[in-house]
Amino acid sequence: MAFPYKGVDFIGFDKLLGDDERMARDTARQFIEDNLIPIIEECNREGRFPRELVPQMGQLGFFGANLQGYGCAGMSNVEYGLVMQEFERGDSGVRSFVSVQSALVMYPIYTFGSEEQKEYWLPKLATGEKLGCFGLTEPDYGSNPGGMRTRADRVGDEYVLTGEKMWITSGSIADVAVIWAKVYGDPEVEDGRVRGFLVEAHRPGFSAWDVHGKWSLRASVTSGLSLQDVRIPATNLMPGTGGLKSPLMCLNQARYGIAWGAVGAAMSCYDTALQYSLVRKQFHEKPIASHQLVQDKLAWMITEISKAQLLILQVGRLKDEGKVGHEHISMAKRNNVWMALECARLARDVLGANGITDDYPVMRHMMNLESVKTYEGTHDIHTLILGQHVTGIAAY
Repeated sequence: MAFPYKGVDFIGFDKLLGDDERMARDTARQFIEDNLIPIIEECNREGRFPRELVPQMGQLGFFGANLQGYGCAGMSNVEYGLVMQEFERGDSGVRSFVSVQSALVMYPIYTFGSEEQKEYWLPKLATGEKLGCFGLTEPDYGSNPGGMRTRADRVGDEYVLTGEKMWITSGSIADVAVIWAKVYGDPEVEDGRVRGFLVEAHRPGFSAWDVHGKWSLRASVTSGLSLQDVRIPATNLMPGTGGLKSPLMCLNQARYGIAWGAVGAAMSCYDTALQYSLVRKQFHEKPIASHQLVQDKLAWMITEISKAQLLILQVGRLKDEGKVGHEHISMAKRNNVWMALECARLARDVLGANGITDDYPVMRHMMNLESVKTYEGTHDIHTLILGQHVTGIAAY
């Protein structure tokens, strides 16, 4: 049996938030409680994305929430982060869907797109009428996106795209894909320079297939994309893109949301373990919460969650002030996902054999977080990013 969620705030975190921030968090929390929690275990078992929730997500302004205009909610970055926290408390895969729609599809169109592209796509993506995906990772190039083989050849007033992308969230349900490719034959662009393109899913030569047999992110759609001589008009190029810096800026937006989301997953695991330990009796009919080893695990979890909350809140404040660096976001993503995965493992330990069943959310969070630790920059890659920043020496 799952326990009613009571919230996790050991250090008076809510007092650090403004009224609008609490309202954004509470709106997302209620949506997750009412709509996702009742069905998420079934979705996870079936490997099914709960697409029926998309219209309401759009109505509540969860897509592109921290963008201004074009039908977007115009939230602050902290408000957006708190929404991501609540979504991942529900499920990492569903949060991934919202992150991709927001940070990896709407953000690049908002930041690098033409005015025509913004006016057409952003309002439709904000409501969920249209869905998108982000095509950067390839079968042979994950942590090294600069090695990508996907190319865009300029032919008259068109580009012809050829290549494959892999591990693409929402790939097979997307109406539009943000595809990153190396440009060739364009007199205005150096050969091999990375640019971003909007590729509609109906284009001949574009196909997507789903990855099956996943033990992680089962309530999320994960796909591969194939582009075989896909012709798009030159106007589908996002004019503000240029070089790898552009997709990396998008990844930075996604990593920021992930760092908040991981705190939500950790909260779910901790709250479940705490409530379980108070009702589960063992040895002389005492609750296991009375035992030192169990208290040690709970103390570790709540301490690390509290530290992670303060870290990501400060990163959010810096982001809202325009002062955040990619190294700050790397630290938060690296620390908070590691922390959440450790909380999941400790919580599973507290629940004993019950911890492996989907009567409780802990094992699902643990499996999901294994993916979250890997995507948008692995734990080790973020270690090297921080190492380079503090030493001035690149180790990769």
